[in-house]
Amino acid sequence: MPISENATIAALDIGTNSFHLVIAKVVEGGFEVIETEKETVRIGHGAGDMNELSADAIDRGIACLVRMQKIAASHNAEIRAVATSAVREAKNRFEFIRRAKKEAQIDIEVISGVEEARLIHLGVNNGVGEHERPMLLCDIGGGSTEIVLGNDDEVLLARSFKLGAVRLTDRFFISETLHPSAVSSCRSHVRSTLMVLQTEVTEFGFDVAVASSGTAETIARLIQHRSDNSTPKTLNRFEFTQGQIAETVTMLSSVNTVDERREKFGLEKSRAEIILAGAIILEGISSVYGVESFMYSDYALREGVILDTLQRRGLGPATGDTDAAMRSVRLLADRCDDRPEHSQNVARIALDLFDQVWDVLGVAQANRKLLEAAALLANVGVVISHSKHHLHSYYVIRNSELVGLNDREIEIIAQVARYHRKGLPKLGHPEFAALTSEDQKLVNALAGVLRIAVGLDRTQDGRVKKITTSISDGELKIAFTTTKKLDGDLNIYAAMERRTLLADTTGLKVKVLAN
Repeated sequence: MPISENATIAALDIGTNSFHLVIAKVVEGGFEVIETEKETVRIGHGAGDMNELSADAIDRGIACLVRMQKIAASHNAEIRAVATSAVREAKNRFEFIRRAKKEAQIDIEVISGVEEARLIHLGVNNGVGEHERPMLLCDIGGGSTEIVLGNDDEVLLARSFKLGAVRLTDRFFISETLHPSAVSSCRSHVRSTLMVLQTEVTEFGFDVAVASSGTAETIARLIQHRSDNSTPKTLNRFEFTQGQIAETVTMLSSVNTVDERREKFGLEKSRAEIILAGAIILEGISSVYGVESFMYSDYALREGVILDTLQRRGLGPATGDTDAAMRSVRLLADRCDDRPEHSQNVARIALDLFDQVWDVLGVAQANRKLLEAAALLANVGVVISHSKHHLHSYYVIRNSELVGLNDREIEIIAQVARYHRKGLPKLGHPEFAALTSEDQKLVNALAGVLRIAVGLDRTQDGRVKKITTSISDGELKIAFTTTKKLDGDLNIYAAMERRTLLADTTGLKVKVLAN
């Protein structure tokens, strides 16, 4: 059935530990998540080596599917449901599939481990935006772990191992208290299982390693909390090392019962039961495949299912549009900015200026992308109110789903957008004061450039074209040309009014003039 823009679709991930539902609105070039739902069903728990679903597990699963179908129906969303290791390995899976169709009106697609790996790779690639670097991806589920080696959108190698957090908990950590040899036995099993792929991983190689799904998220959160007591709005692209994973395994195994683990580390009971096994799997991957550090991805199988569905219907990201971060920035701008042409002109001017003065600003050229995002999003606050819209822009950016960016990058973008007009950054502003000194300097530099660019499009018609800069006698001169010799007086006046921050940041006098 064809899907049109503004339609809603739902991806349902029927996992061994949890069922995840994501409902998304189809927008130009991608999707916007409008609701998520998760239930810990543990459908593969207590079923031997997951070769049969227990009657209780099937009942729990069907009851959950009925609820999720109602949620999807409330959004008029078409559901695509995929089932992974617990269902695909169960000899009585057809009973579960039949009941799902009859009682919940959901058709279940049982996917192979390799197809699961491909869909996870598709989701992760769009979540972390690392298309240009060869990637090793690991996704630790309840019943299986998927290992993928990919380059851009191409999957070079995919393997599904019967190593899952629920599966190994049932095998090695089933007793009420931690057995003295349980950790070492589980660790040996994990590493010997993973070793069969070591040669191929070494031959293919990778530049970045990414971990996705619940186990990776929990480990990333535990590590982040140890290093920084704050709670980020997103862990996407959060990086953690092999040593930090080993420390986490040591910490988790230092307590004897699940209840102690839950209380000591602030975990939900269902996660506290299986996190030790999951952490040992991640530790084994880092050790066997020589992964020095991982990046966490918010996107995984369910987002991959949505993207795959869109691609099948010809509604995925445009060919060549591989920058997930800028794609999500543009989608937010399209939804919220009432004058997107003005913001695009400002971004063009800001980048032109930045390319000529970044070294004078004392910031890395790589921050160009953050400036572009801030320029495109500076006016999204008008969706709340035109009055004080720069303050609203900060709120909208911080509370929107921007993929391909980590929490720090989103904060920088939000603050640069917040300071594109009106008051300058100061330590009396709590959000600015909370930044490191280096990031405060970065916000000042990027906002200084952005304020000049806003002034140079004061007429909001894109008349300012080519920019040239020169520095002499302690003065930075910014000269521009206009189209068809249109008057540039208002633009010069507006830019000069906004020059203070750039002057303070560079330590130079700033003069704006027309060529």
